[in-house]
This record gives sequence, structure tokens and C-alpha cells, in this order.
Amino acid sequence: MQAATLISVNEYLHTSYDPDCDYVDGVIEERNLGETSHGILQTLIAVYLHNQRNASGIRVMTEVRMRTQPTRFRIPDIAITDGKPTERILSIPPLLCIEILSPEDRLSRIQIRADEYLAMGVPEVWIIDPESLRTYICDSSGLHEVRDRVLVTKDGRVRLDLDAIEQDLRA
Repeated sequence: MQAATLISVNEYLHTSYDPDCDYVDGVIEERNLGETSHGILQTLIAVYLHNQRNASGIRVMTEVRMRTQPTRFRIPDIAITDGKPTERILSIPPLLCIEILSPEDRLSRIQIRADEYLAMGVPEVWIIDPESLRTYICDSSGLHEVRDRVLVTKDGRVRLDLDAIEQDLRA
């Protein structure tokens, strides 16, 4: 196994990756890209939540770089902020991060990312399987599967109706 070449934060920030990659302590980490079901679900959720922006004061972004630690940058599938962010790269914790599983993803691998978001100050992370729509919430009390078909953040500002999303997925 070949050792990874370390690069600086500056080099990472001034290099374009297609698709964009995470940066973890000097190492570029490719993200598992989704297939069609992942992309469609990500779009539907982003649009659904974007339509709530005026009532809740949120801003919805897909695949935006987030500085979770001084030498770590992650790219959540969806990040929701309180209003329009003023930063080019998020370092102020969003209200919510959403990760959509790709076929190659394992819940344990996504848990590492979610824990990093929580350590940054993100109150909760939603993890969604696009095939089954099984949903998990990761927060300060751990990882929990959600049986309810409506997800609501603890502060009540973000609401996602999985039945509505599923209808659009099946259409």
C-alpha cells in the first residue's frame, strides 16, 4: 500500500477537484459519489427545504466546503444555515447537515463524519438511505434510527416530510 502524499491546507483550498474531495489532516479523501437515487434524493430534499427558507430564515446549500477543524474540511451533501452565510467556506456551524448514503457507504463511516460535524458545533446530522428512506439522526446523545416519517430539527425550524419526498421519488 502506497503512503498518501500530504498536502497543505493552502494547496487544498487553491486546487479544484472534480468531484470535490474532503481534506483530512493533509490527506485528500475522495467522497463516495451517489448514483441516480442519491442525486435525485439530494435534489428533492434541497428543493423541499429551500421552499421553507422565507418562513424559517434558513439557507440550503449542497456540497459546500466546511472547515470542521483547522486541518479538516468536509463536504456534506446538504448544509442548512441560519440565513445567508457570509463565509466562502463554512466555519460557523450550520443548523443541520444531511448526509445521503451512497451504495458504497457504511453507516459507521458516515458516523465519523457526523461526529466531526457535532464536534464542530452542528446540533444534529440527518443520515438518509436513498433506497429504503431509512433515516437516522445523530446528535449529542448518539445515533438513532427515526421511525417517524417527518423529521424536525430540535429548534423546529427545519422540517422534512419523507412521505412527500417519497411521492416525488416514485413519480
